[in-house]
Amino acid sequence: MLKKIWQHSYFRWLVFLCLILVAYLAGSLSQRSSDLEKPQWLSNLGFINDLFGTETAGNKDSLTSTKTSPLGELIEKNKELSIPDIVEAASESVVTVSIKKQQVVNPFGNDVFGMFPFGFGQDQSQQSVEEVQRDIGTGFVVAEDDLVVTNKHVVSDPQAEYLVIDKDNVEYKVTRIYRDPTSDLAIVKADGLKKPALPLGDSEKIRVGESVIAIGTALGEFRHTVTTGVVSGLGRGITAGDGFSRVEELDGVIQTDAAINPGNSGGPLINSKGEVIGVNVAVSQAAQNIGFAIPINVIKVSVDNFNQTGQFERPFLGVRYQMITQKAALANEVPQGAYIVEVVSGSVADQAGIKPGDIITKIDGQSLQDKELAVILNKLKVGQKIELTWWQKGEEKKATVVLKAS
Repeated sequence: MLKKIWQHSYFRWLVFLCLILVAYLAGSLSQRSSDLEKPQWLSNLGFINDLFGTETAGNKDSLTSTKTSPLGELIEKNKELSIPDIVEAASESVVTVSIKKQQVVNPFGNDVFGMFPFGFGQDQSQQSVEEVQRDIGTGFVVAEDDLVVTNKHVVSDPQAEYLVIDKDNVEYKVTRIYRDPTSDLAIVKADGLKKPALPLGDSEKIRVGESVIAIGTALGEFRHTVTTGVVSGLGRGITAGDGFSRVEELDGVIQTDAAINPGNSGGPLINSKGEVIGVNVAVSQAAQNIGFAIPINVIKVSVDNFNQTGQFERPFLGVRYQMITQKAALANEVPQGAYIVEVVSGSVADQAGIKPGDIITKIDGQSLQDKELAVILNKLKVGQKIELTWWQKGEEKKATVVLKAS
């Protein structure tokens, strides 16, 4: 009987339409349920949990294990974050870096108006030595065991005492400073500071034009100042400085039009998802609305290495270079890559035979057409054996070298 009924085509079509209707209703119910609060009694039914798409405690996509800060908790909720949301949650983990040192002063102040240039005309008997403290930079927590990231030039004075100050103006003494010898980066250990670490993003996924937020102690005076803007450029090469000092050359940095003033150095550059994508490092003195930040992926490599070894130990190739764009390479009929300006005597590059005027085109098989030399080098380790490929006087040369620390 059933076989005869099934043989009728209109009955098969009816069954097919019923299946489509059931699938549609199930999909609609699942979609609507994401915006509705599920009754508690339904939570006890396993098949209903599957229907509603409930996330279980064992979900591998959960960020709970890596995002412990208030900002991380907001990211977990997968909701659209506003600037005030991000700033309020991130501020708990952003600190001001302050310096304390002995300084010679006189009755007229610290000669800030240039009344006695080079010391001439000053009454030496009226001078005195006082302990002076002032805010000079910013930092943020990267680990819950008192570790704070900042710029190396912020904590560059080995004779000075440094403090970090949280958003409630509580001071913590810096007990250890670890300075990265190859980038403008330092990690400081602040005694007693117990703040959650900020969630870190992926700087390789940054796009020009995306919104960013900078938090820092602007002008060394206004703590937790917030500025906003966009990523206005990528892969820049700069001479880093923050208005107070000058430091080494940096390559592959992020350019932004978010106001980064003296004192912002070391603070986080945060994207619209609430993730730190860079460490603010410099402000351009020659132009307006141009600031720079070290990509967070460089920081992550350094912090991971620091956590494993207790020190900064990064591979040092021993060259100063300028990246050649595709347009410049075509115009000058040379390969695209890193044009070598200077080679450090006795370095890995020097031992390989690389000379000023050469162009490094590949590092361990990775082309420098689309990536900065520093970006590739930062992912390698001291003691690792790699192959260098470079262009020298119209010929391609190769050499296998072992990377060394600076």
